[in-house]
Amino acid sequence: MPRPRAGQPRAVRRHRGREGTPVTAVAAPPTAAVAPPYAGLRVVPARHPGRWVATAGVALLLAMVVSSLVRNEHWEWDVVATYLTWPSVLEGLWGTLRLAATATVIGFGLGTVLALMRLSRSPLLQSVAWGYMWVFRSVPLILQLLLWYNLAYLYPELSLGIPFGPGFVHVETLDVVDKFGAAVLGLGLSQAAYSAEIVRAGILGVDQGQHEAAASLGIPRWRQQWRVVLPQAMRTIVPTSVNEIIGLVKGTSVVYVLAYGELFYMVGIIYGRNQRVVPLLLVAGIWYLVITTVLTVAQYYLERHYAKGALRTLPPTPRQRVLALLRTRGHLTRVAQGGGRA
Repeated sequence: MPRPRAGQPRAVRRHRGREGTPVTAVAAPPTAAVAPPYAGLRVVPARHPGRWVATAGVALLLAMVVSSLVRNEHWEWDVVATYLTWPSVLEGLWGTLRLAATATVIGFGLGTVLALMRLSRSPLLQSVAWGYMWVFRSVPLILQLLLWYNLAYLYPELSLGIPFGPGFVHVETLDVVDKFGAAVLGLGLSQAAYSAEIVRAGILGVDQGQHEAAASLGIPRWRQQWRVVLPQAMRTIVPTSVNEIIGLVKGTSVVYVLAYGELFYMVGIIYGRNQRVVPLLLVAGIWYLVITTVLTVAQYYLERHYAKGALRTLPPTPRQRVLALLRTRGHLTRVAQGGGRA
């Protein structure tokens, strides 16, 4: 058998049999991998000095605020803790929740109808809806509240019957529009003007192809809106709507001009008697903060619900984030106990 020529790679060396037929190539032994030139370099993480300076500054300011809240005796946290669950305060809290919930239902229910009227092909419906929003967005809320509270001066009696004809049921206006009724009408009807624009913007944000696809299937127009368009528009409507509801909850404090027993009014009565103004204001602020937190959590879950048709993977819930964090820490703990082997 002939010997391979010098300089010929062993992997491609071939030899021939006695009759000149090729024989399989001789396998080359594995060679050691050549290390890249940067293998011995040390990896240095990116440095962010500006981020560390900003973090230290914010941490210092936060520590100063916490220290001021804890060490300043004029905050009177013991008084705050005493009145936080005071019966009168809880009664005012219930009045605020009841008023805000009723006004929200009226505001967004009527606002949705007004938005559909604005998008209607009828010039009369469009004009009426536009005129309603123009008036109620132009008049200050406190003025609306006072007008509704004095409705009995304009119409001492309310009747139900044939339009421009005789009435069958007659009631005194003061029996229907009391302090709570005036507050609900003022807040709800004013909120409807703003909610209509929110709903209209959400509907206009839906792709035009969705409208055309629903129309091509022969679906009635009202059902197109309720079953096809509005569910997609909710992704745009929900964030702004929750902001409006939060503003409505805080706006219930304006109802103090009607002497209605909501949270801010009850707190004002208490600090008017005992002169503990700052602690009682903190009590109201804490309860408003609790209500806002609950609404913010509800907003997160609503946005997550209506994102099902747009996102492949839904964002994790707070519970899922906590469980993932615990699993990660447990894994790191087991790795550390096992001698650093992942």
